[in-house]
Amino acid sequence: MALDGLVVRSIAHELNTKLVGGKIDRVHQPENDEILLYVRNNRENFKVVLSSSSSNPRVYIANKYNKENPLKAPMFCMLLRKHLQGGIITDITQVGFERIIKISIESYDELKDKSTKNIYVEIMGRHSNIILTHDKDSTIIDSIKRVPPSVSRARQILPAMTYELPPAQDKIDPVKGCSLKSFINTLREFDGPVFKGIYSKFLGISPTVAKEICYRAEIDFNVKAEDLSRDDLSQLYRTFSDIFTKVKNNEFSPCIVVNEKVDKVVDFNCIDLTFYEGFKFIHDESISKIVEDYYITKDFKDRVHQRTSDLRKSISIKLDRLYNKQKKQQKELKQADNADIYKVKGELLTAYIYMIQKGMKSIEVDNFYDENMAKMTIELNENLTPSENTQKYFKKYNKLKTAKKELTEQMAISKEEIEYLENVLLSIENCENLEDLEDIKEELIKLGYARAPRRFKAKKEMDLTTKPNKFISSDGFTILVGKNNKQNDYLTLRIADPEDIWMHTKNIPGSHVIIKCAGVEVPDSTLLEGAMLAAYFSKGRMSSQVPVDYTMKKHVKKPSGSKPGMVIYETNNTIYVTPEEEVISKLKEA
Repeated sequence: MALDGLVVRSIAHELNTKLVGGKIDRVHQPENDEILLYVRNNRENFKVVLSSSSSNPRVYIANKYNKENPLKAPMFCMLLRKHLQGGIITDITQVGFERIIKISIESYDELKDKSTKNIYVEIMGRHSNIILTHDKDSTIIDSIKRVPPSVSRARQILPAMTYELPPAQDKIDPVKGCSLKSFINTLREFDGPVFKGIYSKFLGISPTVAKEICYRAEIDFNVKAEDLSRDDLSQLYRTFSDIFTKVKNNEFSPCIVVNEKVDKVVDFNCIDLTFYEGFKFIHDESISKIVEDYYITKDFKDRVHQRTSDLRKSISIKLDRLYNKQKKQQKELKQADNADIYKVKGELLTAYIYMIQKGMKSIEVDNFYDENMAKMTIELNENLTPSENTQKYFKKYNKLKTAKKELTEQMAISKEEIEYLENVLLSIENCENLEDLEDIKEELIKLGYARAPRRFKAKKEMDLTTKPNKFISSDGFTILVGKNNKQNDYLTLRIADPEDIWMHTKNIPGSHVIIKCAGVEVPDSTLLEGAMLAAYFSKGRMSSQVPVDYTMKKHVKKPSGSKPGMVIYETNNTIYVTPEEEVISKLKEA
């Protein structure tokens, strides 16, 4: 976890510096596990985010926070308003060197008596929580996540119980200091890589910081402490002490690490992470700014994943049923392919009907439809007359012939529905904001795949809530990529000119890609980049040699009554590409 003891200490220090003495004007709860405090201090307004998200717990002063509040405030939010709104923040500290921040607020109760309440924000993965307590006797008023005995026998978090800190870890607090002898002995007792020994034996240190300590001391991360000389361990100790002396003195250097090749945030901390050689470092005086930049995309992706879990589950169930239906249809079609054999048997029985008598179970005849006149044994129903046995085979032939035609049509419908639902799942994964998600939900409601909420009002067919992705090729051509079926139809049917290049992965769910060229010949390099985008924004993103079909838009048609995003095309060529994030990143930057 990037939010280790060092980062929590730097956050607590920043909050203490900026917010102590401030008044809590408002309290909101935009998410089930997230609180937003509006604080005014020294003529400045601050938004303080307290998140107990299982995936991304954090505390920071926000600059880009724009989540909407529910129409009806949750119970915990109402409770915080009752106890904290109008209160003054008197202290903000880190508890020990743990990932716990304590915020003390002084306010008046209903009897106009002044009292102090504490908010404990426990940043502990899936055990993260936000707990409100009385300062006087540490009685729990309530928490954003109640923990009854059925959830944890070791530690319950319930109203009226006494708040107790989580069980202490058997680790050394690096801020309190550690002698050279104790440091060396502690690491040599650990059987494993030295960096792992550092974060396993010392409190509040993440693997990232442990690697940084080793890197600064010029020691291999993975070497065992027992294989290091005393001089090496002494150098490691000096580096360790230097870092934690600065931490103790609240000297921090907040930074975020970016891999420029793929334009992705890699890591962050409140100290310089110099072991990330060749990466870009963005520094900022505010650790809150760094925390927000790091988590803003991660949190959105996790929230979308959570909010769409029921929707994705519903679609997956429908897909499983369709896959099973498709297998059954293929099996029946295989049987229907053998229809001619029943016709042959009927013809042979007609020819040899004079040899058949009622009560016979089978007859062997010469198959004059076979060039070698091979013998054929034909099964008979002993209870039927020769004529009835003959008609039985002709009826079977006609039934299978009709079934083959119907099965072919049904399989085409099943295939289209499977392709559509697979595209929907891909669109959900590619969501970049909540508006994209709402477009997908609206589409599914219209087609009957999802229930409409109360007061649902559908938008016009081609009204877009958000814009498609836009890229510029290395040759200067504009390339547009749809993010969902609605955008795919909009690009192909409204935006693309007849002479523009249209692209899509071959037989793989993915986005429609349009290269705007107005009839100008498109260089091979731009075609390759367009294909790269089509492959990247498809289900084949992680595959190699992904086939991408391309043709002029005038050769692409949308069949009447087909589902959103579904088209047919002709006179196409195919190009094979392997998606590379580095290439995609450069196109977006352009």
